[in-house]
Amino acid sequence: MFERIKDVDHPSEQMLSVFRDYGVVAKDSRRNLNQTAENRSIYQLVHPGWLVTNRMKAWQGSVGISPLRGIVSGHYICFAPRHREDHRYLNWLFRSAPYTHAYALKSRGVRIGQVEIDNDEYKLLPILLPPVDVQRAIADYLDRETARIDTLIQEQQRLVEMLRERRQAAADTELGARVGTSQRLKWFLEELDIRANEVPEDLPLMSVSIDWGVRRRDEVTADEARAADLSNYKVCRRGDLVINRMRAFQGALGLAPEDGIVSPDYAVLRAVPQVNGEWLAAAMKTGRFVSEMACRIKGIGSAELGAARTPRINVRDLCDIQLDVPDPGMQADEVARIRRVFDEIDTLITETENFIELAQERRAALITAAVTGQIDVREVA
Repeated sequence: MFERIKDVDHPSEQMLSVFRDYGVVAKDSRRNLNQTAENRSIYQLVHPGWLVTNRMKAWQGSVGISPLRGIVSGHYICFAPRHREDHRYLNWLFRSAPYTHAYALKSRGVRIGQVEIDNDEYKLLPILLPPVDVQRAIADYLDRETARIDTLIQEQQRLVEMLRERRQAAADTELGARVGTSQRLKWFLEELDIRANEVPEDLPLMSVSIDWGVRRRDEVTADEARAADLSNYKVCRRGDLVINRMRAFQGALGLAPEDGIVSPDYAVLRAVPQVNGEWLAAAMKTGRFVSEMACRIKGIGSAELGAARTPRINVRDLCDIQLDVPDPGMQADEVARIRRVFDEIDTLITETENFIELAQERRAALITAAVTGQIDVREVA
């Protein structure tokens, strides 16, 4: 049905990429952290109807039938069609849960997240092919029904964004005026640099995000890809302030909820006894403080919209930022007011995200049921 072709040396064509959630799309139509190589001649040309596979992420669903002409990574596997089947149906089929599971079984590597699909095994994968009129009916049905679900998901995602903005506004209102005046932060923080190989405990790996602060990595991602040797990772203790130095200017920091280890590139800081760690973390996530950090990052390019390459803030520069730290009693009062607002908003965010997750599961189940013939789409059309 398909013939593998590698057609390179077309640098002027538009860049395409394969996304787990969207299939093959124009690269600039979606947020993509992967840098385009300076030599675009190494990219492969594909045409509408071609099967494009990200060989390292096929097991996650990064596969699709391209609706566009353009160039894709030279590391992708590209196949020209040699069939008369419905392209839209094949796009749904190849990105369905049963096929994603099959890609995982046919992938090889050291660990999950560092695997590649075996090309010889991939070519032998059986393809479910009902009559073409049924294929078209399935594609029409899934185009229509998933569009409804996607609209609902997008509405809920906008609600989450609005709630996060309200959360940020509450912190800014309460603490924003304290940034940029009084004493430098260096009088209230101590930097720690204890490595995993210096402690006897087997500590969990932690991660830092803009949205959820510091959490165990296994709670926020199923991707197990990580450094093979964690002995040089930094130790953080419960209540320590952990900062992702590459994303600090976007608010990627928070308090460790438990003892753990973090990337050696992160900064681990501990507040002095008279400073409430929760108060300090909230102050450092205000818009004004984040702006102060953005002015101090060092990297190649601009910090605006995260455009700087390898941007980082040095702890010394961070500690030069001024902060009006009140007495412990006032800190406790301000934390209590913020916490009340945060708790209410976080409950709504959790409920909304749970709804989104259920909708996504419903979408995946619907696709599987349609392409495997569990439902007769002609009867429900």
